[in-house]
Amino acid sequence: MAAVAAIATGCSKSEAEDTPSACLQGPDPYLEAVSSAPAEVRLDGEVAISDCLPPEQGSGDLADVGSALVAAATRLNEAALDDPNGPATVQLGYLVGAAERGADHTAGIHNDLVLRLNTAAMFDPSGKPSPEFERAFERGYEAGKETG
Repeated sequence: MAAVAAIATGCSKSEAEDTPSACLQGPDPYLEAVSSAPAEVRLDGEVAISDCLPPEQGSGDLADVGSALVAAATRLNEAALDDPNGPATVQLGYLVGAAERGADHTAGIHNDLVLRLNTAAMFDPSGKPSPEFERAFERGYEAGKETG
């Protein structure tokens, strides 16, 4: 009987899934990691940004990761607006692509985060990002979706 209870408990997923600690250190580690984009990016050299969005993430971790990602995207967007062809635009695209990669299989719990992240990333006071911005962003985005 104890074995049946142990098996039943093991199959139950009532606890929130752990978020890697590298994901919970604020925006700076994300900014540092994406500095190598469009090459493969890892937080602390080993954690993919997509791993920061586990399927059963707890609400506190989701809030912390979301805040860090949006802050990083906001900073990168500021730099990208100054130089639409520059590395910050590619890095911004990578960040968004990697986050979307992580959110793709999480039953919708990260949808609001992805919307907020895209809003921060695509902000342009003129109302529409330039074609140069869009091309550089897309280059980073594709890399983030693939390896992020």
